[in-house]
Amino acid sequence: MNTQNNKAQSLLATGLFRRLAAIFYDSLLLFSTLFMATLLVQPLTKGNVSLIYQLYLLAIIFFYFAYPWKKSGQTLGMLAWRIRLESTTGQACTWQQLAIRFAVAIVSWLIAGLGFWWVLFNPERRAWHDLASSTRLVFVPKVSPTA
Repeated sequence: MNTQNNKAQSLLATGLFRRLAAIFYDSLLLFSTLFMATLLVQPLTKGNVSLIYQLYLLAIIFFYFAYPWKKSGQTLGMLAWRIRLESTTGQACTWQQLAIRFAVAIVSWLIAGLGFWWVLFNPERRAWHDLASSTRLVFVPKVSPTA
């Protein structure tokens, strides 16, 4: 029965293309958010890039992803591509899981996206940040309205 459960989970697992499409969509929205966040503090920073400013932007990026992950399991990009984040235990993701996921995802990007490419080799289609944070991305099937 455990083998059948693993097969069902791998069918619902999200592949690399869908992940990258959602990331692209979210990056457009995130860029707009960071632009507005920079406009808000630009008079204070006078264009200087300080460590505090960088941490400010990092915090905005974290909350851009973590808040919707915590609330519904989906950012806007994930919603558009019908992907949902969930804990491997079936419980809601904790803030600790989300922080680990975020940090490891940054490392995954910094080394040529290797952590994301891992999806192609992992039987459960989990990236490094999924594995490190005990989370997974699942495909959300379309719900047809009942007549």
